[in-house]
Amino acid sequence: MSGFFGVASKEDCIFDLFFGTDYHSHLGTRRAGMTVYHQKEGFHRAIHNIENTPFRTKFDKDLNNLSGHLGIGCISDYEPQPLLIRSHHGTYAIMTIGKINNIDTIVDKIMNSSPTHFFELSGGEINATEAVAALINQKENLIEGIQYAQDIIDGSMSIVLLTPKGIYAARDKLGRTPISLGRKEGAHCLAFEGFSYLNLGYQPLRELGPGEIVIMTPEGVRTLVAPGKKMKICTFLWIYYGYPSSTYEGISVERMRYNCGAALAKRDAGTIHPDIVAGVPDSGVAHAIGYANESGIPYSRPFIKYTPTWPRSFMPTMQSRRNLIAKMKLIPVHDLIQDRSLLLIDDSIVRGTQLRETTEFLYQSGAREVHIRPACPPLLYGCKYLNFSRSSSEMDLITRRVIQDMEGTDKYPNLEVYADPESDQYQEMIRRICSQLKFTTLRYHRLDDMIESVGLDKDKLCTYCWDGRE
Repeated sequence: MSGFFGVASKEDCIFDLFFGTDYHSHLGTRRAGMTVYHQKEGFHRAIHNIENTPFRTKFDKDLNNLSGHLGIGCISDYEPQPLLIRSHHGTYAIMTIGKINNIDTIVDKIMNSSPTHFFELSGGEINATEAVAALINQKENLIEGIQYAQDIIDGSMSIVLLTPKGIYAARDKLGRTPISLGRKEGAHCLAFEGFSYLNLGYQPLRELGPGEIVIMTPEGVRTLVAPGKKMKICTFLWIYYGYPSSTYEGISVERMRYNCGAALAKRDAGTIHPDIVAGVPDSGVAHAIGYANESGIPYSRPFIKYTPTWPRSFMPTMQSRRNLIAKMKLIPVHDLIQDRSLLLIDDSIVRGTQLRETTEFLYQSGAREVHIRPACPPLLYGCKYLNFSRSSSEMDLITRRVIQDMEGTDKYPNLEVYADPESDQYQEMIRRICSQLKFTTLRYHRLDDMIESVGLDKDKLCTYCWDGRE
């Protein structure tokens, strides 16, 4: 995932740009960058590796060297951006959020149509943002180029361009990711996370619609391409990615998570009797609070995440090291664990490794029972749109491995029955996951309950990773 921020101001924008970008640090851990445009000095860019280092630490010195009235900033888990591009459109900076499934086809098409080469490589692969820029440069103007790029990309792509005229912003065609606009006297801003501009003095203006393209200047925001009618915003934004203070399409992340927990509690009513409810820090905490409020079972923190030096488990990139770090940073509170029956809520179960180790850690710390309640349904498909997981195979998902054991390897399974919580196959899959991960009981959030927790119509939500429906 990635997060971005942009500012168009009558005054110098670097202070707002720096802190607005920093507020997106929960969305990326590897690369970050800022680019500003000054009418007299032109473009200036700063790019840093932020692995195991906070954004503010790496970019603090750049505050004294960058200035301008227009600026964009990005934090990414993968490719470095923004990129500076020079083409027949003039010089511009570009940053993107999304995923390109057909990048090899796109690169071949570009290289066959005109002599060109790609400069930026990310982990040995062509930088997806540079590929988007190459598509934009195929057309005579930026708007046609942006639309062309979004039309030809299989996946999803939101695009922000910084030009001397202003900042162009294009939300992906189906609105899978958000772009929020804010304003204050003499300035306008755009952001992935709308909360990011509130402490900088901006007031919410609106969110871009699916496929909408605008140009932002200090004076205002003008729509260049009207939004489409169809939307498929990612439901996982509320379940996990979104910061608790975020709001998408008018729906609060924190409130939605309370709703999830309450729905889980209603499904459990009278079937189990845990002593306490706890959330796997940090993304399971709000779900657990919702469960405790609905059930009347006390909310507690039987283990604490040590965050001063390990704020996130995304790094290092090696899965074995990530699992080790995730285990090391959870500190038990034995008085709240010893001889207790615990109900634990996590945002999801992907591979299952970390949650199994957390469960073992609780048993070793004296827990009598550990009941697990994921805040979303079983993940059956790898995300095609937002790089939720860059797993090399869907077989990394614990559900798919269990299904393979159930079905054998000689045929492709009918996954629809495994997405149906009323089917025998679903129930057997859950039983096997529960046994394999050594949980006392396991009950996933139902898809219909999760959609009701959001409060939007299902046809406006992307639920592909759970039911395979696009």
